[in-house]
Amino acid sequence: MRKALLLIITVILISFVFAESLTVYVYDSLDWIKKGTIQKFEKMYGVEVNVMVLGDGGNVLSRLKMEKKNPNADVVIGLDQSLSVLAINEDLIMPYKPLNINKIKNSDLIYDKTYHLIPYDYGAIAIVYDPEKLDVVPKSFEDLTKMNKKLIIQDPRTSSTGQAFLLWTIGVYKDQWKDFWKRLKPAILTVTPGWSEAFAKFESGEAPMMVSYATDGAYSYYYYNSTKYKAFVPEEGAYVQIEGAGIVKGSKNVELAKRFIEFLLFDEFQKEIPLNQWMFPVINTELPEAFNYAIIPEKVVTVSPEEIDKNMEKWLEEWEEIMLY
Repeated sequence: MRKALLLIITVILISFVFAESLTVYVYDSLDWIKKGTIQKFEKMYGVEVNVMVLGDGGNVLSRLKMEKKNPNADVVIGLDQSLSVLAINEDLIMPYKPLNINKIKNSDLIYDKTYHLIPYDYGAIAIVYDPEKLDVVPKSFEDLTKMNKKLIIQDPRTSSTGQAFLLWTIGVYKDQWKDFWKRLKPAILTVTPGWSEAFAKFESGEAPMMVSYATDGAYSYYYYNSTKYKAFVPEEGAYVQIEGAGIVKGSKNVELAKRFIEFLLFDEFQKEIPLNQWMFPVINTELPEAFNYAIIPEKVVTVSPEEIDKNMEKWLEEWEEIMLY
């Protein structure tokens, strides 16, 4: 009788824990998860998942900060190394080490050793260009400074891609990064709020180059059956962006949120990343043929989390001063 009673209580508790729906905040390029992928999790646990798309990664972080005292989200997906530091410092995310974390193929991908943010994809930042509209392909960052009004970049104050590009230049130029940006400024046609806006302008032919990802060659091959667009990594090295997901502090559905973080490391989710997110999955899974055209950089540039933590706010203010005046 005692065992039967315990089983009934356990079932009731599980039903209670998973009775609520789950709210997940994502940036706009993750909109694809609503179309089939999330339904797998819903079916698995018999719950409803509400996915809210909030612009770029910087917008997602701003929303979390605004709702800090009364959070509406349970899980956030899409904070990279730099945004993760800001989220942790603001005490917006709670730590959780998923039960299946050993599925991650390389421990170096676990950029947050406190397990507030768990990696789900990664990829190198690169300069993407249209070979039909660019006579000479730059080889270095210095070459970029000579390309008058030919480059589209994203705003590092609102875009995770833009912030990664800023950190890339800081990793290369160290204390001299501001001098580089002063030289780069004439080469920039426009600064967009996020990646999607930048790609729309690039694809419409407003400029022959944009800051994007080293997997864009794979994208071009997959959608155009050709290498219509190409990518290059300057000879100084590549900056690898790792994106993570975490449980929002104050979530009312913590147990279900934990299961969701683990779901992101399931094969069912990871195998969808290459042809939807155009990044590399963090577990060992077969890559599609198109990824033969993705660039795997030989040299990597890094900026330590400690430096980002200490200087990010100041760097953004200094960048703004350079670009606005």
